[in-house]
Amino acid sequence: QLHVFTVVPAFFLGTWLIFFSRKGAPRHRAIGYVYLVLMTVTAIAALFIHQIPAIDIVFGFGPIHIFSLVTLFGVVGALRGAKTHNIKMHRGSMLGVYIGGILIAGTFAFLPGRIMHAVVFGG
Repeated sequence: QLHVFTVVPAFFLGTWLIFFSRKGAPRHRAIGYVYLVLMTVTAIAALFIHQIPAIDIVFGFGPIHIFSLVTLFGVVGALRGAKTHNIKMHRGSMLGVYIGGILIAGTFAFLPGRIMHAVVFGG
């Protein structure tokens, strides 16, 4: 599935960018663009995943889909912050994309009843 194919490398790239890369270096910038493209594709692909009717609120969209919107807004903020050299905006947006789009949404994806829970833990 496209969503998993893009989020797995995004997790590793995002972890490297936040914790290990030299900020502002050419490699940081290049990998940052790849990371943001992966997260954009991940967020858009996630909008097409509908599986738990009991918690889907409107037209098949549920609370977890909010993280797709947060991610897309975060990508725009990260790019805008980098382009305008607004480091605070860039850092905050990148952390928001990573924490909200990968860590929190990823945690929800592994809850019982979700596809990823069944894939990883059986069921």
